[in-house]
Amino acid sequence: MKMDTEFHMAKGEGESSYSNNSRLQRKALFETKKVLEKAVRELFSAVLPRSLVVVDLGCSSGENTLMFVSQESIAAEHKGGTPPPFYIAGVPGSYYTRLFPSQSVHLFHSSYCLHWRSRVPDGLDVNAKTDLNKGNIYIAKTTPFSVVKLYQELFQTDLLLFLKLRHEELVSGGQMVLTFLGRKSEDVYKGDLNHLCGLLAQSVQSLVSKGLVQEEKLDAFNLPVYGPSVDEVKAVVRKSELFDITSAKLFESNWDPYDDSGGQFVQDSLQSGLNVAKSIRAVMEPLFGSHFGGSVLDELFKEYAHNVSKHLQREKTMYSVIVLSLQRR
Repeated sequence: MKMDTEFHMAKGEGESSYSNNSRLQRKALFETKKVLEKAVRELFSAVLPRSLVVVDLGCSSGENTLMFVSQESIAAEHKGGTPPPFYIAGVPGSYYTRLFPSQSVHLFHSSYCLHWRSRVPDGLDVNAKTDLNKGNIYIAKTTPFSVVKLYQELFQTDLLLFLKLRHEELVSGGQMVLTFLGRKSEDVYKGDLNHLCGLLAQSVQSLVSKGLVQEEKLDAFNLPVYGPSVDEVKAVVRKSELFDITSAKLFESNWDPYDDSGGQFVQDSLQSGLNVAKSIRAVMEPLFGSHFGGSVLDELFKEYAHNVSKHLQREKTMYSVIVLSLQRR
């Protein structure tokens, strides 16, 4: 899997595009806005910069991309007054590489990114000679612990690298606010992503049974993603010895991006299944399309919507979202 070319959100503005199916990510931005504002206040009190360099690391497209730095949002913050001069620039590149000059950035913000790994764990990619995670695309009940360790080790390696790179780019006392998918349980087999990806694997298995996908294709596919616990994240930050943890918390968000209720039951599981399938397709379509072929995508996500709907009839499931605020030492 070539992350630099195959990993991106679904392009355009069509029915399956990320632009039209990213309400879940937008809700997270509003949920974490107070944490971001607090980081900015602390930054100003500690550093007193004449000008502020803010970097939003992400892989989105559409209106979420520059939501908090748009002309409209800045004008609203100044209540109709004249906002200070500001400049916006887009910089291509992976956040697992060096992006900016040393000590040039005051604040890094990243939302719904760091659960993505830099690559598929070694031994699980399409070139692997053995099927270590047969029938699965992520960590499932039948996943050997040796595979779990591969995911955990890559998570630790990736996050340590990310912290090292951002530490070099931040000014002394600079801040980072990072929001990404995680899990509530310390049990790595009981994460929310496990359920979500398990239903996706079932959907691919259904296509295998229909003769639309070769079983070998399924066995060779593993997602470059990992949902850590808060304690796992804290352990890596402390190991780095580069940042102080200002705050680390977890909030929950309904699978269905259009379900804003706090109830324990899903009112319309059929519609919610469709909504979840659209939101996941907007993120996963390029990865699945490059491996399984674009011709099976409609059938795959139709099957996925059905599987999610059946799951939500039994239990209402939530995403666990980690919000981490860090200050550079």
